[in-house]
Amino acid sequence: MATRTVRIGSSHGLHARPAKLFTQAAKDAGAPVTIAKGSGKAVNAASILGVIALAVEHGDYVTLSVEGEGAAAEGTLDTLSELLVTDHDEQ
Repeated sequence: MATRTVRIGSSHGLHARPAKLFTQAAKDAGAPVTIAKGSGKAVNAASILGVIALAVEHGDYVTLSVEGEGAAAEGTLDTLSELLVTDHDEQ
């Protein structure tokens, strides 16, 4: 399993729009992905309800975990991490 911890970049956290982008990318990853806020319980990253229920705010740290190893898992982490560190609330 590959993991990575990133800081949320969206100025309003993971509300509906950035959560939708993130969960869709997690669904498309082709491998099970989880996300956890701080030291909290991990949820299915492809579940928009699970992700929104984490109440992730700007500046919070989350840990992503992808089942599998090697380049594919690292590529998935790269893609998902980029979505999380980007401020999707900029105009």
